[in-house]
Amino acid sequence: MEHLDTFLAHYPPFDALDPEARSALAADAAERTYRAGETALVEDGLPTPGLWVLLTGSMELLHESEAIQVLEPGECFGHPSLLSGMAPAFTVRARERSTCALLSAEAGRRVLGTEAGVAYVAKTMRQRLVGTGHTVHGLPDVGTTPVSAIMREPVFLKPEEPVRQAAGRLGRDGVSALLVRLDEDRVGIVTDADLRGVVAGDRVPVDAPVRELARAPVPTVPIEQLAVEAIVDMVAEGTDHVVVLDGDRVCGVLSAIDLLGLEARSPIALRHRILGAVDEDELVRATMRLPRLFQLLVQAGVPPRELGRVLSLQHDAVVARLVDFSIWRNGSAPIAWAWLDLGSAARREFTLASDQDNALAYSVPDPGHETEMDRYFARLGADVNEGLVRCGIGLDNNGVLASKRLWRMSKAGWLYTFDEALREPDESHLIRATVAFDFRPATGGLDVAGELTERIRAARRYPGFMRLMARAAAGFPVALGFRGHLATGREGDPEGRLDIKRGAIIPLVNLVRFHALANGVTISPTADRIDAVASVGGMERAMADGLREAFTVITRIRFEHHAALIATGAVPDNLIDPDELPPIARTELREALHVVRRAQKQLAGWVPSGR
Repeated sequence: MEHLDTFLAHYPPFDALDPEARSALAADAAERTYRAGETALVEDGLPTPGLWVLLTGSMELLHESEAIQVLEPGECFGHPSLLSGMAPAFTVRARERSTCALLSAEAGRRVLGTEAGVAYVAKTMRQRLVGTGHTVHGLPDVGTTPVSAIMREPVFLKPEEPVRQAAGRLGRDGVSALLVRLDEDRVGIVTDADLRGVVAGDRVPVDAPVRELARAPVPTVPIEQLAVEAIVDMVAEGTDHVVVLDGDRVCGVLSAIDLLGLEARSPIALRHRILGAVDEDELVRATMRLPRLFQLLVQAGVPPRELGRVLSLQHDAVVARLVDFSIWRNGSAPIAWAWLDLGSAARREFTLASDQDNALAYSVPDPGHETEMDRYFARLGADVNEGLVRCGIGLDNNGVLASKRLWRMSKAGWLYTFDEALREPDESHLIRATVAFDFRPATGGLDVAGELTERIRAARRYPGFMRLMARAAAGFPVALGFRGHLATGREGDPEGRLDIKRGAIIPLVNLVRFHALANGVTISPTADRIDAVASVGGMERAMADGLREAFTVITRIRFEHHAALIATGAVPDNLIDPDELPPIARTELREALHVVRRAQKQLAGWVPSGR
């Protein structure tokens, strides 16, 4: 294929081959073109006929119909099947019109058998395994959802109220059934179908008391029952509504429509809607469903860690689609690149009150083309940053954005930046490191993670940098007053409010990040960092258990605060009124912050020793 050898020279593992070997590969390759939606390989289908290299467009890897990774030009696929002779583990499908080069099986094995080829296989397989795991954890099964997550608040009418009162209430605010307390032990129900039937047949006058229309007894289900089980009960009873009981107390009403719409409101359905949006307007409409999904998952009792994964996965999907729209407008990227999530999104701890923290890395441009290349990626960064704002994810107050020159540079520039932060520690480099050292490639084909991670792992060998990180971690104040009570109204916060992000999450995350760096741990999620540091002996088990529990408590209270605001129609924020917390939650939060403060004091004692 013409110019294929030149193309391959820019991408691993081919960039490690000598020019003659690349020319031989190119001469033997065949070109294949795929329309959007066409598949090149099918999961559990026929083994691959060779090694594939994506030339133009983009392809996605799917496992059990879920998108795991987007492949960009220069990336290979089919190599696990080629080396094992087994069926593909993923379906590879074109996301747009795409062209691929197909290298023969013999040529593919020859390339993958080189040192660079072995490294490429190891890196890509790790990426795909990790991506599969995070996707599975980020898409909880709706079959585990209890009725408490989707039931509606019960609406009661007095028995003597007229039927016309019921007619005026049904259909408003999503109310499809009204309850009537007929006596001390019996509850009746009136649905829209009941009302239409009596009005059409003139069987009950509109001035008659509603108790004459109410049906009893009403089928019931317990609050802890799974929604899928409630469907079975509803079918068996031949009804379209059931009353939800918490013991003997009526606590909700569940309709067939609620149950049928459960699948459509699942994390899986929303992610598909986001990834399938045809333009930015449709994408914005899709993301407007995220608060309701979040509220549903909170009500279902999904653990805080899993909630963070769900939100992070949806955030990744929004970013991927905005990247698509930008590339379709401005043309394919001229060189390999990677979009980097930073901060909470990188740690898979994204929340509905998180702002944007992101960056861009791209291959080293050919001499004389630096300005042209950066101009392209400046447009890409701006398109995605502006699109995220439209989707409700605000700009970072400190300008940590891919559209900004400080956070958009070549791979060589990023490697130099990380090295400089370690060698020449100062306050500006510290700020850069605390943000950029929590990074995760979200999309794009540039292999940058390995070399940046090596720098992070080496940080403990730079005592000046580590002392600066330790001081920052020990000195960031938690929201506790002089007498150990929860402190409010700090640093411009409203009177009586506590910023749970600044006063709880950031101190804990900074502390755990320091311990991870001090022990060569490069995993990003906070809970995983705590476990990894403890497992290598870098933290006493009692402290690790305390910090993990503190992180869970703080995150749970934060998410419950977000869900409460969503229920009132307000925008989620991080400003909590401790007096509005239940007494147990208030005590838990105070104790969690004391755990963080004690861990900070231990670290503060470590700093002057220069270890």
